[in-house]
Amino acid sequence: MLWRGSQALRRFSTGQVYFKNKLKLALIGQSLFGQEVYHHLCKEGHRVVGVFTVPDKDGKADPLALAAEKDGTPVFKFPRWRVKGKTIKEVAEAYKSVGAELNVLPFCTQFIPMDIIDSPKHGSIIYHPSILPRHRGASAINWTLIMGDKKAGFSVFWADDGLDTGPILLQRSCDIEPNDTVDALYNRFLFPEGIKAMVEAVQLIADGKAPRIPQREEGATYEGIQKKENAEISWDQSAQVLHNWIRGHDKVPGAWTEINGQMVTFYGSSLLKSSVPPGEPLEIKGAKKPGLVTKNGLVLFGNDGKALMVRNLQFEDGRMIPASQYFSAGETSVVELTAEEVKVAETIKVIWAGILSNVPVIEDSTDFFKSGASSMDVVRLVEEIRQKCGGIQLQNEDVYMATKFGDFIQKVVRKLRGEDQEVELVVDYVSKEVNEMTVKMPYQCFINGQFTDADDGKTYDTINPTDGSTICKVSYASLADVDKAVAAAKDAFEKGEWGRMNARERGRLMYRLADLLEENQEELATIEALDSGAVYTLALKTHIGMSVQTFRYFAGWCDKIQGSTIPINQARPNHNLTFTKKEPLGVCAIIIPWNYPLMMLAWKSAACLAAGNTLVLKPAQVTPLTALKFAELSVKAGFPKGVINIIPGSGGIAGQRLSEHPDIRKLGFTGSTAIGKQIMKSCAVSNLKKVSLELGGKSPLIIFNDCELDKAVRMGMGAVFFNKGENCIAAGRLFVEESIHDKFVTRVVEEIKKMKIGDPLDRSTDHGPQNHQAHLEKLLQYCEAGVKEGATLVYGGRQVHRPGFFMEPTVFTDVEDHMYLAKEESFGPIMVISKFQNGDIEGVLQRANNTEYGLASGVFTRDISKAMYVSERLEAGTVFVNTYNKTDVAAPFGGVKQSGFGKDLGEEALNEYLKTKTVTLEY
Repeated sequence: MLWRGSQALRRFSTGQVYFKNKLKLALIGQSLFGQEVYHHLCKEGHRVVGVFTVPDKDGKADPLALAAEKDGTPVFKFPRWRVKGKTIKEVAEAYKSVGAELNVLPFCTQFIPMDIIDSPKHGSIIYHPSILPRHRGASAINWTLIMGDKKAGFSVFWADDGLDTGPILLQRSCDIEPNDTVDALYNRFLFPEGIKAMVEAVQLIADGKAPRIPQREEGATYEGIQKKENAEISWDQSAQVLHNWIRGHDKVPGAWTEINGQMVTFYGSSLLKSSVPPGEPLEIKGAKKPGLVTKNGLVLFGNDGKALMVRNLQFEDGRMIPASQYFSAGETSVVELTAEEVKVAETIKVIWAGILSNVPVIEDSTDFFKSGASSMDVVRLVEEIRQKCGGIQLQNEDVYMATKFGDFIQKVVRKLRGEDQEVELVVDYVSKEVNEMTVKMPYQCFINGQFTDADDGKTYDTINPTDGSTICKVSYASLADVDKAVAAAKDAFEKGEWGRMNARERGRLMYRLADLLEENQEELATIEALDSGAVYTLALKTHIGMSVQTFRYFAGWCDKIQGSTIPINQARPNHNLTFTKKEPLGVCAIIIPWNYPLMMLAWKSAACLAAGNTLVLKPAQVTPLTALKFAELSVKAGFPKGVINIIPGSGGIAGQRLSEHPDIRKLGFTGSTAIGKQIMKSCAVSNLKKVSLELGGKSPLIIFNDCELDKAVRMGMGAVFFNKGENCIAAGRLFVEESIHDKFVTRVVEEIKKMKIGDPLDRSTDHGPQNHQAHLEKLLQYCEAGVKEGATLVYGGRQVHRPGFFMEPTVFTDVEDHMYLAKEESFGPIMVISKFQNGDIEGVLQRANNTEYGLASGVFTRDISKAMYVSERLEAGTVFVNTYNKTDVAAPFGGVKQSGFGKDLGEEALNEYLKTKTVTLEY
């Protein structure tokens, strides 16, 4: 029984959701889109009384027909609806017999007569993939891209007797990404959002709330159907126009040109953002400048001097190849199959036969697409092979590049043997002459052993904090890129060479990587200075130097990870043996901050890899470049593909997806407490993945009057100003004993005045720029808050008057416990000083521990007993006595309270990336 008395939703055991008003619908159309609209309308409680679709093609029913027939919904397959301008009587009678109240046309290639359109009570609605009145006609998506529109979208409109001219019911739009193709735009937005919109439109009609907004004629365009014969490329145009033409025809009908007397179709176009790589010239008919066949693809040139690149080429016989292989396309020899490979080939032949049910016998010459297969069949083929052939990972492009069965089997066999892998890593660098060297920086996502643009082509600028200039554009990873990276890491762990590698060999690769980091330390330190503002000399010693040490330390642990044997009660008369094994977790995600880009990568990834895991690492959005350089070096070290994946981008997109991803078993994060809490929640809700968190701090440093004052001043300044104050364990609050307070402050200010603020690449610079503009602004606001609350600004507190994001080292005194400065971390070069009464050890300890954070702490005193007592009482993961910032790769590092849990460095860090298995056997 359907309850209609309440507006509330009623959920029944069928899983359907019913609203107050529902309609009887006739669905007229075809395709997978039509099938999904059908499913969603049924799920929402509407009754589809008839489906009107196209006849079977080559013995295969349309997806919409298959879905409706499975449900027992009446299906009608008319080849046409009218003859000589008049509706066919039998067709009209069949249509009227179902008694529809509304016609829904999600995707329809047939001409539907107006008497059918107007027949139902509510008329007819149609989905059209453009923002009407722009791009009326049958190739709307193509023309949206060809014409260089900034936005794409769709319209659901009321059908009338014009061509896409009826009143608008609703519209939706999205931004067009730089390298969107027809398929990318359709799959990302037009398909999923279009389905939702069709369901929403039907419900608006059912509720009597559907608008009818007349289309304006201003701005209306109509373009004809794009066919192969009119998709030829006209070369005397800008690179952007050429790019739009090629991507606007990708994959149907395909933009083409003539090369060496034959038609060649281009796919996978992208604008070239960096310098043109070296390559072999290729003459193209009509082009004023030859193309260049490079390792990345075919570079083409516009009449404006700018360039674009296409990834794949298709010849007249249907054969598709990577554009980079144009001059070697015919050199591949036929491989002989082993007995095991023959079994795989037979299984694949059965899969082909199931898809191409109209083909009596699958032969080597059988062409997948010429036999009637569609793009949806490509997805089915790839997935079935993965399921039935031992998890073979193919890409859709593999099918397009080997359309004949014999060629396809050869491609699969080569992939099984690993012969299709690139021998040489292709890196599209951004190069800069700086610091008396040529710095070469990768800028793309690193996924499955290859550098690649983001799936949607999106990029962002990474900024040099020294002068605010753009260093380069970096790929902005999408959700699809995260999923690809996780899939690559999962495959490498479960099926790849890494999972089978012995521990000692794993250690050898890590030692080699450490050597490469050391060999390239000057370039890495320069990149770190450019991208994060780190002073070069500090970057060389700490940022890079400690990264090298970390990888060497954990390389030595690889073959020393072991369990234990445990005596248990014997079940007499039998004997038992119980032992534990330490095993890797699987795919791990690592999210690192921007203050020590490479060092934070090393601290987490070295332990992760030593334990035998694979990883997907997201560097901080503002400092991605050393992580991407690290990826390049990992390939040179010999790490198998998929073991290390680097995805630059935002925390809100890539980071959030990592925390939610069901295939990730561990997430290590360094960053703010607020984000750490969100990550922990997402990790728990998704699949209870293991988590380690190194979060915010407000580390207290207690300076007693019996300290060695010169050392306390020097170390105290380092505790605050080291790395521009962008230091997770920085002393967030100094407690100075009353009798030496004034002298301490005077000495600190004197030393600050000697500090040189300037270009981090200058070897004499002491203090570089803050990491990014937003952080500098936050620090200035922090100082303003301190002044407003009554703290004394002794020195600094201002931005340095020069280009870039420089801030004066700052000193506040008279900071009381209730003040903002006393409670919150600045993460910058701001020394916050409070005095305490002479001899009041318990009082200062209480004040030092009166914080929700507990990352680090410090004490300066000559009295060893006092030092030990205070270190025992301080609530922090690390306590420094008469020193500060003294971390070592062998010493565990991590916090307590809201500074997080889990350890980096030392043997304890390995346990964060291992699981313990207990085995008991009876003998």
